[in-house]
Amino acid sequence: MKARTNGPGKVRHDVSLLTDRDIYLFKEGTHGAMYDKLGSHVHRVEGEDGTCFAVWAPNAQHVSVIGDFNRWDADAHVLKQREDGSGIWEGFIPGVSRGALYKYHVRSRFNDYRVDKGDPYAFYWEVRPNTASRVWDLDYSWGDGDWMKDRARVNSLDAPMSVYEVHLGSWMRVPEDNNRCLTYTELAARLVEYVKEMGFTHVEFLPVMEHPFYGSWGYQKVGYFAPTSGHGTPREFMGLIDALHQNGIGVILDWVPSHFPNDAHGLAFFDGTYLYEHADPKKGFHPEWNTYIFNHGRYEVRSFLISSALFWLEKYHADGLRVDAVASMLYLDYARKDGEWVPNRYGGNEDLDAVEFLRLLNQGVYRERPGVQTIAEESTAWPMVSRPVHLGGLGFGMKWNMGWMHDTLDYFSKDPVFRKFHHERLTFGLWYAFTENFVLPFSHDEVVHGKGSLIGKMPGNDWEKFANLRLLLGYMYGHPGKKLLFMGGEFGQWNEWNHDASLDWHLLNHAPHRGIRKWVGDLNSFYKTQPALHEMDFSPEGFEWIDFHDWEQSVVSFVRKSRGGGDLILVACNLTPVPRLRYRMGTPRGGWWRECLNSDAVEYGGGGYGNFGGVDTAPIPAQGRDRSIEITLPPLGVVFFKNEGG
Repeated sequence: MKARTNGPGKVRHDVSLLTDRDIYLFKEGTHGAMYDKLGSHVHRVEGEDGTCFAVWAPNAQHVSVIGDFNRWDADAHVLKQREDGSGIWEGFIPGVSRGALYKYHVRSRFNDYRVDKGDPYAFYWEVRPNTASRVWDLDYSWGDGDWMKDRARVNSLDAPMSVYEVHLGSWMRVPEDNNRCLTYTELAARLVEYVKEMGFTHVEFLPVMEHPFYGSWGYQKVGYFAPTSGHGTPREFMGLIDALHQNGIGVILDWVPSHFPNDAHGLAFFDGTYLYEHADPKKGFHPEWNTYIFNHGRYEVRSFLISSALFWLEKYHADGLRVDAVASMLYLDYARKDGEWVPNRYGGNEDLDAVEFLRLLNQGVYRERPGVQTIAEESTAWPMVSRPVHLGGLGFGMKWNMGWMHDTLDYFSKDPVFRKFHHERLTFGLWYAFTENFVLPFSHDEVVHGKGSLIGKMPGNDWEKFANLRLLLGYMYGHPGKKLLFMGGEFGQWNEWNHDASLDWHLLNHAPHRGIRKWVGDLNSFYKTQPALHEMDFSPEGFEWIDFHDWEQSVVSFVRKSRGGGDLILVACNLTPVPRLRYRMGTPRGGWWRECLNSDAVEYGGGGYGNFGGVDTAPIPAQGRDRSIEITLPPLGVVFFKNEGG
């Protein structure tokens, strides 16, 4: 790497961005903006331009900044450790400007350990496989002011939320250019247009933070304050989010405070000691993922992680954070056998430090950014994940409903002949549906590692597979809870997700796949305009079973209600390939029930069974109600009716 033509000046130790209050909050574990203080920041001191550097390395005896501006000389620009016990090393280097490559050369006080580390607070990194950080700024002129003013309403718990989960590296590629990934700028055109056309309310990006191994999908990252440079610059990533917002689409970022990789230039063994991670491998090393586990009880680590969370919400205008692998944080024995874990001070398996950290995190997020949401990927029955901290909860806004997802996919994988023997798989979720604020996730994890695609899980011949997938998606949109669908599922991709390839967009040349995509688009449009389908997602007052006992015919039916019960949507599912003609169903209200959506419509690839626009109520008792309707239930179909009185 070439040195700068005009070399930098000597490091100055009389310049600092840190105040005594910063140090106090950092050591207390409550600082939410350390990204403004640590790391590298272009600065002007006494008429001289340069960069302030600051890094936390309390067990180092020497820390210097090495880079392309000093020929990576470990003795050229040595930082000075503060005398306040914070463990922070800092200095101002004149002449170092935006774009400079750098690392910290760290020599430990222990074992003559020497290492070159990337900056934990860097805003930008080199493109993989290079590993240096870059001096950068985050200047950007945002155009999403209207969205930001209104996003508290758009992101509220009673608003519609249908999330399109996306891996930026494999959503679409450029085959004529060596199959390269799209840039943030290209995504701002193509992805935004597609999501808007499909009617999703939000996108959720698999982790975009800088990560050394592409195959980790971003879940093993080193850059907690930097979008990956593989798609472009920070400003270009801001442009992608800005474009989404200007088109009425919210942005949720997948965020990982549970573990980090062991790459030498990352956080692991940062200053020759277990600084960010636990020293005891029974607490600090994850055997399942071969990664290190954050020491959530260390206050400076808490400040680091809370600052990272707030950073994406503040600097990048993210509307929410999906927090990965929460269960692995909550349990000391997660993925461990007897003897491989250390009980807490009460003898239990709960990680009390992680619990406290998660509560502090959520309190900080909702205090500083009340218009956003945090969403937990938590796969156990830990109580009150999405309940406020002051009531004893963890404080998340929502939680992925992994139990519903597993039960539902297991049920739909059954041959319809045998589904009646597994009816409870479909209905059990309503017993606990309102204990948390649930998101219904058909995520990336369900279409990879040999699990097959969504349509690949469906039984039967091709026609039955497509009908089952339409039924599955319609059932999800009718069921209480916010919606999440991983890319490719919206048009019935046959292949499993492959992070090294584009989605199989050529399938849209075939009518059945176009039918699935149109079905999802119409589901989104209907869902967003019907308060009964989203206002009361998290309240039992918004749901009423019509019949969940008809296991013999594999039929379920229920009503969704708006706040106050003014609007009623009736959802009826026939989970066999046999049409149910003249099927009588009780209704909570009389009058005309308009058929709004039918998954068996010809335009979706169905056979055209339906109800000629709707049915009228008759004074005939059924399912314990005085009034009823007689309808046609299409084979492997779901029908949505809306009550319009009369």
